[in-house]
Amino acid sequence: MLNEEVAKALKIIQDGGIILYPTDTIWGIGCDATNTEAVKKIYQLKQREESKSMIILLDTENKLESYIKEVPAIAYDLIEFSENPLTLVMPGARNISPALIAADGSVGIRVAKHDFCQRLIQRLRKPLVSTSANISGKLSPRNFGEIDPEIIDGVDYVVDFEQHSTEQKRPSTIMYLRPDGRFEFLRK
Repeated sequence: MLNEEVAKALKIIQDGGIILYPTDTIWGIGCDATNTEAVKKIYQLKQREESKSMIILLDTENKLESYIKEVPAIAYDLIEFSENPLTLVMPGARNISPALIAADGSVGIRVAKHDFCQRLIQRLRKPLVSTSANISGKLSPRNFGEIDPEIIDGVDYVVDFEQHSTEQKRPSTIMYLRPDGRFEFLRK
């Protein structure tokens, strides 16, 4: 079942579509992080200003250097030892859609510790966009049952995995990490 869902989602993403999928935090809307047209579809669906960047997911921290020019050594420790899912916002973003890069050149990256996400990203061989499955300005859904029908109807594929879970999930911790290793929390 999991592998079938990964294969279905992969096909949609490779064809430039957007998906609704479970993550290690809340449900996300995603696409190929290198496909600007697909990224723009997500901004339109969420009714979100393009100046508000979205994060990308990786399956392993070994790929950080492919998407960030200078990864501070502490980034690896922060990812490894963080008790909760951690998104690191770092300057020097590269090799992704310009629509995902903030005005200061940064992008938020989380290494997903979730079976579906890891398998999909491995098969895609590119980062996956992840943004909360809500219309901009509305509350983030804590499980599938709280997702607005407008979002469900607006994506190209809804992953049939963990839809019946009633676990109340939370968004990740977000930390801005500078090349010199200094950091600050943006969301705890």
